[in-house]
Amino acid sequence: MEQFLNVTQKLLQGFGENCIIFAVTLLAAIPLGLLVSFGSRSRFAPLRLLVKTVVWIIRGTPLMLQLFVVFYVTPLLFGGIKFDRMNAALIAFIINYAAYFSEIFRGGIEAIPRGQYEAGQVLGMKKSQIFFKIVLMQVVKRITAPISNEVITLVKDTSLARVIAIPEILKQAENFSAQGLIWPLFYTGAFFLIFCGVLTLLFSYVEKKLDYYKG
Repeated sequence: MEQFLNVTQKLLQGFGENCIIFAVTLLAAIPLGLLVSFGSRSRFAPLRLLVKTVVWIIRGTPLMLQLFVVFYVTPLLFGGIKFDRMNAALIAFIINYAAYFSEIFRGGIEAIPRGQYEAGQVLGMKKSQIFFKIVLMQVVKRITAPISNEVITLVKDTSLARVIAIPEILKQAENFSAQGLIWPLFYTGAFFLIFCGVLTLLFSYVEKKLDYYKG
C-alpha cells in the first residue's frame, strides 16, 4: 500500500507537468491559430504563401522533432538564445497546435455562406462587426468537433515532453520501470483516460448548447 501511495504521488507530480503544458498550449495556440488562419486567407499573396508554407512544414513534421529543434538546435543557430526545458516544450507545442488550429479555423470560416457577409454589409456593419457578431459563433459550432479531437490529442501528446527530460507522468513511470516496477507505466493510462473522459463530456455539453443554430 505504501508503494502504491508513493507511486501515485510521483505520478500526480508528473501529471501536473502535463497539465501545465496542456493548459498553456491551449490558451496560447487557439488565439494564435485564429491569427494564422487570417494570414493564410490574406489577399496579400507573399504573406499568404509564407503562412501556408510554415503551416505545411509544422503539420508535416513530427512534434518530437520540433521539440528537439527548439531545445537543441536553437542555441546552435542563435548562440545567445537558450530555453529551459519547460519553455522549449511550450514553444514547440504552441507553434505545432497553432498550425493545426489555424487550418480548422480556416475551414470553418470558408464554410460560412457568402450570403452571411452580404447580409451584414446590407445592414451597414463593418467587416469586424460582421465577423464577430455574425460569423464567429457559426464558425465555433462548425469547428467544435474537430477542435475537441485536437484538444484530446493534445492531452496525450503532452507525454512527448519526456524526450527533452521534462519529468511528466510517463517520465516518472519510466523511472519506476528502471527500478523494476512495470505496473506504473500502465497506471498512467488511468490518468489520461479520466482526463480525456472529462473533456469528452465537456465538449458534448458545449455541442448541445450550440445546437440552437441549425444552419
